[in-house]
Amino acid sequence: MNDQVATAEGHEADCFHDECGVFGILGRDDAAAVVTLGLHALQHRGQEAAGIVAYDGTQFSVERHIGLIGDTFTKRSVLDRIPGDRAIGHTRYSTAGGEGLRNVQPFFAELAGGGFAIAHNGNITNALTKQRELQKRGAIFSSTSDTETILHLIAFSEKQRITERFIDAITQIEGAYSLVGLSQKKMIGARDPLGIRPLCLGDLDGAYILASESCALDIIGARFVREIKPGEVVVITEGGIESHFPFEQPSPRFCIFEYVYFARPDSIVEGRNVYEVRKRIGEELALESPVEADVVIPVPDSGTPAAIGFAQGADIPFELGIIRNHYVGRTFIQPTASIRHMGVKLKHNANRRMIEGKRVVLVDDSIVRGTTSQKIVQMVREAGAREVHMRIASPPTMASCFYGVDTPEKSKLLASRMSIAEMAEFIRVDSLGFLSIDGLYRAVREPGRNNDSPQFCDACFTGDYPTVLTDQGDNKDNVRSLSLLANNG
Repeated sequence: MNDQVATAEGHEADCFHDECGVFGILGRDDAAAVVTLGLHALQHRGQEAAGIVAYDGTQFSVERHIGLIGDTFTKRSVLDRIPGDRAIGHTRYSTAGGEGLRNVQPFFAELAGGGFAIAHNGNITNALTKQRELQKRGAIFSSTSDTETILHLIAFSEKQRITERFIDAITQIEGAYSLVGLSQKKMIGARDPLGIRPLCLGDLDGAYILASESCALDIIGARFVREIKPGEVVVITEGGIESHFPFEQPSPRFCIFEYVYFARPDSIVEGRNVYEVRKRIGEELALESPVEADVVIPVPDSGTPAAIGFAQGADIPFELGIIRNHYVGRTFIQPTASIRHMGVKLKHNANRRMIEGKRVVLVDDSIVRGTTSQKIVQMVREAGAREVHMRIASPPTMASCFYGVDTPEKSKLLASRMSIAEMAEFIRVDSLGFLSIDGLYRAVREPGRNNDSPQFCDACFTGDYPTVLTDQGDNKDNVRSLSLLANNG
């Protein structure tokens, strides 16, 4: 990272990075404008880059840009360049090796039979293996994204129709994916057989929509129809919608961390309101890890719903004792060493009147490396807290994610190398408590984790990976990714 373009002294490296968001619509004259609004609602899933591909009945148009949705796609001049009554879009956070315009989605290619665009949320865990096979057959890759592998598999398929070629391609890949594709006549959506990543179907005055989260439907006044089922391929045309189920149907393993952090609180995911789940997480945490205190304070913004639940469950007052500056982005310029050393205060500031002389419970969603937690605790102590206790609204994060979430390698995860007592000493709190894995399951209205057949993907907490990790070989405990391919998020 360039020393002159940094963020809060490593703060961005000490949290889970948002994944990616996909959105598509077919049957609306101002399709690109609607996609722009949908992506704006999904901005929390990726802030580095965005793209839209549209079709106007004659030709495809592509716009892809680095930066936030509002930085580019709200300009009339840009929207005028992507006309049509159907369009798909993508907002992105990249992982190592994945930055740059060439990796911005959706990807588009002219295939035999016509153009095709595709956008992806997730991570293909055998993408490097498939890429090498395709290169031996003559494929030339122009990006370092695993999503391009899917596009090549579609191109090389010997099937005739685009739906058949799409299905042929996804039956060859492993891992996690929610996909939205666009041809001249069809919009196609798909989820992996385990349904690890979210995707839902909506309706706007007869125009069908595919979106990562229901909050993207709300912003445009669309009606939520249903979730796309795990392993389902939906094909949308002007004549309606049809479904295909090309996979054997194992028990679903939706990513439980969507409820802890990634999904927006106002979304309905897998039939559950995310905000309500996060409050129940806080209530479970208060039952499992009680503490005598004067005030409950969230680490904003992700810790707020759980802190409300904790305060209600523990009957301790809730206060906004830390205020977040929402205008410090990923490229905040810190021109001098003294400014850079201000660290976490660039994003958070203690509300001293709510803290001074009090026993404080800090509630956060997770601990990754621990350095940010350490700085926040120090800031709260400097604001006059008499005691500082930290409660975490998830189990200890002990393993890397290979399904679209940018996590450090296992050796850099604090919980993988320290006990809870050692972690408490490291971040300098009077006590530290995590939600148990069973408590997390109870918060999503399950009786607990079924260890023989887990109901969710919880690999970051348990190391129990629900799919084959072909590209990782035997090294999944030591590295985040052996491939050079960019994880799409």
